[in-house]
Amino acid sequence: MDCIFCNIVSGKIPARKIHETQRSLAFLDAFPLTKGHSLVIPKTHYMKIQEMTDVDNADLFESVRVISARMERISPSSLVAIHNGKESGQEVPHVHVHLIPRHATDGVGPV
Repeated sequence: MDCIFCNIVSGKIPARKIHETQRSLAFLDAFPLTKGHSLVIPKTHYMKIQEMTDVDNADLFESVRVISARMERISPSSLVAIHNGKESGQEVPHVHVHLIPRHATDGVGPV
């Protein structure tokens, strides 16, 4: 399988890492909607959330909580989004959580 996120985890593709645990990794999005747009992924390849182990799920969402708290330093609010399957708009078939800092004047509009 040739998964871009698995290649980031293995170091084959560089990423601007902002947080890492034994089970999850957070990095800045290569094509951000706003400054600071980040992705949090499990290091193990899962296509959908319901496939994840309880331990990996807990670690992933603890990382989401940690990064969200850091984002409050630069933005009053953030969008936390998950596309869970191709029909929902998931472009990379590896579980990932978008964390997008939002400002009233960011020009992105509703997502």
